[in-house]
Amino acid sequence: MQVEMPQVKKRDKAYDLSTFRILIVEDFPFIASIMSSSLSDMGVGKVYTAPDGVVGKERILHFNAVQSSQNIDVAVIDWLMPECPGLELLQWIRGHKSDTIKFLPVIICSAYASRELVEQSRDAGANEVMVKPVSASKLAQRVLHVIDSPRPYVRVGEFFGPDRRRKLEKISGADRRKTKPEDVSESHERLE
Repeated sequence: MQVEMPQVKKRDKAYDLSTFRILIVEDFPFIASIMSSSLSDMGVGKVYTAPDGVVGKERILHFNAVQSSQNIDVAVIDWLMPECPGLELLQWIRGHKSDTIKFLPVIICSAYASRELVEQSRDAGANEVMVKPVSASKLAQRVLHVIDSPRPYVRVGEFFGPDRRRKLEKISGADRRKTKPEDVSESHERLE
């Protein structure tokens, strides 16, 4: 099934998301249900939910322990949850030894959109940040941005995650970085 995704910018292609798998980690069942329904309506093949970060870890371990056609392709994680908040879950994902877990694209979702939250999410390795309330259009935009604009994963000092620079521009003058980033990207055939 091919569907045209709702977007702010007009896209020239339709997306077949029938084999796509998304995990929603959200402690409010109503919000998880709305996001799940929206993703299903967009044609996403499988949408899994977890009520907190502990169950989210279990689901990720279950589906992404080894490379397979059952791997979760994207995780949408709430920032404020009891027991295992979004930041802790994101750090666990990026620090995991398994490539199928540590390279999992993560969209952080929060009702509290502050500059500090965005910076913390980015610095912990989030691919995208989304603000609640979540509309079907905003959810589609973030998921499609992860698909259409994958950033290379880098390791620089303690940081591991998608390159924080969204634009690759030539720098004028000398490169002043003290540590060169190590590109540790893996190919995401299912996302292309």
